[in-house]
Amino acid sequence: MADPFQDVDSAGPEFVKMFADAMDVRQSDPTMEQIVASYLDRLPFAADSLTIEVGAGAGAVTRRIATLAHPTKVVGYEPSKGFVNEAIERSSGHSNLSFVVADGASLPIEDKTVDAVVMHTVLTHVTHPESLLAEAFRVLKAGGSLVICDADFSKSTFSSIPNDPLNICAQEFVREFVTDAFIVGKLRTLIANAGMEIASFDVTSRVVTSREQMRPWVEVTTKQMVERGDIGKDLADALVAEHDRRAELGSLYGYQAFATAIARKPY
Repeated sequence: MADPFQDVDSAGPEFVKMFADAMDVRQSDPTMEQIVASYLDRLPFAADSLTIEVGAGAGAVTRRIATLAHPTKVVGYEPSKGFVNEAIERSSGHSNLSFVVADGASLPIEDKTVDAVVMHTVLTHVTHPESLLAEAFRVLKAGGSLVICDADFSKSTFSSIPNDPLNICAQEFVREFVTDAFIVGKLRTLIANAGMEIASFDVTSRVVTSREQMRPWVEVTTKQMVERGDIGKDLADALVAEHDRRAELGSLYGYQAFATAIARKPY
């Protein structure tokens, strides 16, 4: 199965709504708030500047950019019409924010007109990340900033014990919903090859302990395994129940690593 995040609208409105909500929940996670706040603090947001987010999804991060950048202009570009509709509905009150349906490899922007480009959990879901980086280089002004924040899905786990049955959901999610689980290890080379100068590269651990943080991983993967005939519904229900049981007992443990790279376009 191809990563559904490559063509979100084809996955259907239920998928769009589930993951629009999941993105809001993930971004409200204290660790994710800290990660985003840290890289946004390094962007100047000068008067009359333009900041864009490529692959904005339903706007969870774009709204935070707009709040910090106000009153300067912020635009979220997202190829999914469904996500853009969700983003618009969720962004009322942000007068400096707009969303546009557009592919990150072909942005409707003139050369050298953007002050900062943000790509938050995007490159793990594209087949040709170099095309998005080339487009970012094209639209950025000299001295402009590129921020890439993405998960190292190769390290994602739900394991609390050896051969943890719940971890099959993490493995299945990475296999079915991620295009390149190893993108983080390639980031610095990709950025350098795009002509950018890397200013910083950091990795932060995200520990999952609450019911809401990664429950969609368990829900969607067990549903798919049932639909394929890999497991029965009783086992699927049991895995979801086990996830919730651990969360209620305070023993749920999941892990993700998030990398943040900040680069500049040379003068």
